[in-house]
Amino acid sequence: MKLNLRNPLCIFDLETTGTNITQDRIIEIAVIKLMPNGETIRKANVLNPTIPILPESTAIHGISPDDVKDKPTFKEVAKDYIRFFEGADLAGFNVLKFDIPMLVEEFLRAGVDFDYGRKKIVDAQKIFHLMEKRTLAAAYRFYLNKDFENSHTAEADTQATMEVLLAQVAKYEGQDVVDSLDKKIGRIQNDVETLSKLTSSGMVDLACRMVLNSKGEEVFNFGKHKNKLVTAVFKEEPSYYDWMMNGDFPLDTKRKLTEIKLRSFKK
Repeated sequence: MKLNLRNPLCIFDLETTGTNITQDRIIEIAVIKLMPNGETIRKANVLNPTIPILPESTAIHGISPDDVKDKPTFKEVAKDYIRFFEGADLAGFNVLKFDIPMLVEEFLRAGVDFDYGRKKIVDAQKIFHLMEKRTLAAAYRFYLNKDFENSHTAEADTQATMEVLLAQVAKYEGQDVVDSLDKKIGRIQNDVETLSKLTSSGMVDLACRMVLNSKGEEVFNFGKHKNKLVTAVFKEEPSYYDWMMNGDFPLDTKRKLTEIKLRSFKK
């Protein structure tokens, strides 16, 4: 199928040192430029991010510090990509929440203005979520092949959820589960402990303000200390604990925060 285009469409993806827009850097960029006449132009670069690449990031995308040490920095290729993107609209998967903000941040760091506001943006992930609904009624229809009646009453919703869960286990038992980056994270089993690890592992507090890193250590999952060890932040900036305890955070988050603080004192 050919897209009807008035302008070129640049479909792009980034690999990065991490997921923090302000602190992490691009280490790979790939763009496919679809032209209105049907021509396809490709452009890609592996880049030196000038900051460390964490082992957990390398485990996901396979790019190590040795792979980038002799590569150009983003600043060195920024003007080439500005020219490549010129006059084109943008597309990608999850580009609105991650790729475009990360790309704009890198351009600004390089002293180059990337005026995305004048471009049309297509996010394939958003189309996926719009068309493949993620509601209980949609799940009921998908797994049980029948319409969900009397939705939004607690009793009916509970019954439907039970039926969906049983159907999910029956459908997927024995199948591997991969994350959005195609990394295997487990396997569906008819076992509550296994299902729990797949759906809620890594969570420290219910609001996920803190999560477990790959070593099983509590790290912050938001703000200026994102991905930093909670205990390390307590040492570097003791007032951060008081700020959170006095802030608009759930009581569960504050309770977990206090547990970590007390545990660190005992050590």
